[in-house]
Amino acid sequence: MQRLRVRELAWSPDGQRPLLDGIDLDVGDGELLGLIGPNGSGKTSLLRCAYRFQRPSAGSVELDGEALWQRSPRWSAQRVAVVLQEFPQDFGLRVVEVAAMGRTPHKGLFDGDDAEDRRLVDEALERVGLGALAQQPFARLSGGEKQRALLARALVQQPRLLILDEPTNHLDPRYQLELLRQIKALGLATLASFHDLNLAAAFCDRLCVLDQGRLVAAGTPAEVLSAELLQQVFGVQALVDTHPLAGYPRITWIV
Repeated sequence: MQRLRVRELAWSPDGQRPLLDGIDLDVGDGELLGLIGPNGSGKTSLLRCAYRFQRPSAGSVELDGEALWQRSPRWSAQRVAVVLQEFPQDFGLRVVEVAAMGRTPHKGLFDGDDAEDRRLVDEALERVGLGALAQQPFARLSGGEKQRALLARALVQQPRLLILDEPTNHLDPRYQLELLRQIKALGLATLASFHDLNLAAAFCDRLCVLDQGRLVAAGTPAEVLSAELLQQVFGVQALVDTHPLAGYPRITWIV
């Protein structure tokens, strides 16, 4: 089943040169689809159109067959969870309170948290390894711990689609691997942008390559990641071989 369907998507700020032009992609149920490309290629712009932050200039975005931009922001927030690069202002909140914010789209204006909400929060924090830090101030967490707390908040939303913008940006190698393993284990339809191509190759089911706002390649990591494409898109020579232990493509930049 296709959770997310994007067709002929275009976006241009204030009528200027399009930053996205004619993008087609699908994210299937349980699939991790990675967006890769150089800075300015349109990855973040595409994600923003997909989580209803910036309205496309043309084309369509559908979630489970429903036109996303014809539904309300609340409808979208009940179905799409987002983890961004930037950490939000925490306003003195504890970790458990940050995670509990994921229930907001499902609650009425004056509804308090009930036992089911608390169960979902506790389970999400345990799942990302932060159960013991639930009562700690969010501000005191390390960058990696904050990223995991925001993932817990996303899980508490019970989304159908998870969108991640550079999810490993603040993490050391251990927590990069742990976070991506956790994301894969969720079995959620996931659209994520990646800066580290080797992480994308290791964890993504498929990759979409953006360059100057256009989709220039799509397929499995083995189909997409070639020395020729990396030279064309990133302007850098690379050796692409197969990881000796895991079998996915491995990229070594030539300096």
